[in-house]
Amino acid sequence: MAEWSIGIDIGGTFTDLVALDYSAGRLHSLKILTTYADPSQAVAEGVQQLMSVCDIQAADVTRVVHATTLFTNALIGHTGARTGLLANHGFMDAIEIGNERKYDLYDLTIDRPPALVPRDMRGGISGRLDARGNELEPLDREEVVEVVRSLVNAGAASIAVCLLHAYASPQHERQVGEWIQEVFPDLSLTLSSDVAPVIREFERCSTTVANAYIKPLADKYLVALERRLVALGLDGGVLMMLSNGGLGHLQEARQNPIELLESGPAGGAIAAAHYGACDSAPNLLAFDMGGTTAKLTLVEDGVPSIAHSFEAARRKRFAEGSGLPIDITTVHLIEIGAGGGSIAYQDELQLLKVGPASAGSEPGPACYARGGEDPTVTDANLLLGYLNAEYFAGGTFKIDKSKAHDSVNGIAGQLDRNVIDVAWGIHDIVAENMAGAARVHLAECGRDAEDFVLLCTGGGGPLHAYYVAQKIGVRSIICPPAAGVASAYGLLIAPARVDRSRTVNFSPHKGLLAEIEREFASLEADARTPLELLDDRFGPIEMTRHADGRFVGQAFNLSVGLPPGPYHTVAGGPSEEQIREGLIGAFKHAYEQKFGRTPPNVSIELVNLRVAAEAPPRTAFTPAPLSSGVAVEPRSWRDVYFKEHDDFIRTPVYERADLVPGFSVNGPVLVEDASSTLVIGPKGTLEQLSSGNISITIKD
Repeated sequence: MAEWSIGIDIGGTFTDLVALDYSAGRLHSLKILTTYADPSQAVAEGVQQLMSVCDIQAADVTRVVHATTLFTNALIGHTGARTGLLANHGFMDAIEIGNERKYDLYDLTIDRPPALVPRDMRGGISGRLDARGNELEPLDREEVVEVVRSLVNAGAASIAVCLLHAYASPQHERQVGEWIQEVFPDLSLTLSSDVAPVIREFERCSTTVANAYIKPLADKYLVALERRLVALGLDGGVLMMLSNGGLGHLQEARQNPIELLESGPAGGAIAAAHYGACDSAPNLLAFDMGGTTAKLTLVEDGVPSIAHSFEAARRKRFAEGSGLPIDITTVHLIEIGAGGGSIAYQDELQLLKVGPASAGSEPGPACYARGGEDPTVTDANLLLGYLNAEYFAGGTFKIDKSKAHDSVNGIAGQLDRNVIDVAWGIHDIVAENMAGAARVHLAECGRDAEDFVLLCTGGGGPLHAYYVAQKIGVRSIICPPAAGVASAYGLLIAPARVDRSRTVNFSPHKGLLAEIEREFASLEADARTPLELLDDRFGPIEMTRHADGRFVGQAFNLSVGLPPGPYHTVAGGPSEEQIREGLIGAFKHAYEQKFGRTPPNVSIELVNLRVAAEAPPRTAFTPAPLSSGVAVEPRSWRDVYFKEHDDFIRTPVYERADLVPGFSVNGPVLVEDASSTLVIGPKGTLEQLSSGNISITIKD
């Protein structure tokens, strides 16, 4: 019997779809322009096309997995629901005061990120818990209902509840939630104890408000998506890619859509780790460039880097503190507004700049001939010869070189330069922007670029990887098969995953081990329950333990992996002293890796406990082997611009499907497939590997 799975990744410009045929070991892909007015429309049209072309029967589809940037864009563009905030009296403005840090100390006109909830949409209520969760002052039901009613009358479609010390006890928040649902059953509701039950009031409140802000939008979209897929016969339930690199239920995503913010990039990171493992390349700088943004993620020892907080919708690129703090488990990445649709312009100093504004899919780059007139990265790449006007996005639609020329010529006139110089300038600037982001990310993580291989994905990654790699000092590049739809492929090989966390205050030196084991066991039981519902498709479940710790006296935490439990003595197991040494040693090792040294004779405390439960897909996809023993010839030749020659060079163009294992050629060369074009300049040497990956080595 045939078995298929379908992955759907909505980006700012294209919606990517991948269908895996497990019996034949074949991957089929499709790119379709994202429909902004109703993103589920592009999904339905794309799935219908894919099912028709591949002759997929709905009954044979065992899994549909989805990722989207829709909710990230809602935060960036402030297009979410009108939201009200319920907080303790005197603490309603914590969401705006923040932590009183300037992200740019010397900027006198600093542009602070605006609060998602304006001052008149915040309400204060009585009731108070202490830091241990004990009640100091009871709640007042009439007051709660009256405050919420005033917020609803002011237009609130969603309510965020963030009360003091809810991480220690959720009792007050849950009581408030019950009263709200009794009186306002149709009102969207988010409790901080459900979304981010960890210490730090501002970050917890920011996460809660962000979830409430996008929740009505998420609910509407996900319901519409499920309805469209059911109409196509795909009624087995949709799984959502979460920011943590794992899959979760659509119903859970509707409750906590904040978990979806980095779902698309997470899929790309999972795919990168998978492709790197195929050729024993465990340490990767995963570079994913699409139509709107570029993302960079570190993969070390075959595992994408994970963080337990990040900032969304930053006001200033690379500036910590300029965005909205979000306390969720996420793939650790850096993201910038650099994609195929990024618009080039002349700034106030009369210099050429690129991005972060994007033409998206509507109207799109000028060469799309859909009404766009601004010059973009895609227009520049077409003029440089990197793109094939007849085979763009697998030939699904044509692009117009004359319109690209007209758009770039407009800014060339302003700069008093010729069109090709400006086109190269656009390509080079966007490469430098991405290289700058990579350098920042590597420095923040304390890593050296020379220790990594650059793995390029996305529609734009293979186009730009050759020059980006040289700018950051990387000499080896991997371009995986179907690189342009790698994020959608990553959705189909990702495990199901659930993360749970809880604030404690535990000393591994002298705390009761039975207490910390009891807390971890509770978190593990909570994490296991959702995964057991997917046992027919995912398993077995594996648990890992983590903690946010610090040296006593420090104000901020470092998240570290801990030894597997249990943390109480059992016959034949480690002694109590060995268990304590294991916990302390795990923190000190991670601290030394991060900061280079540890302070002597200072005790450690664990502040937050975290559990990750993962269950891999029970059905593994094994790609069909590449054909071999066939002479490989270029499909065509065309003139392509390379800066090394400062001129157009007659360059061979290969079809990726024609390449056989062991095939090697020196640059310059182009390799095309339906989802991307790989550009290799004069210093590069291409080799087709048996895994399906293409390896590029760059000479000094």
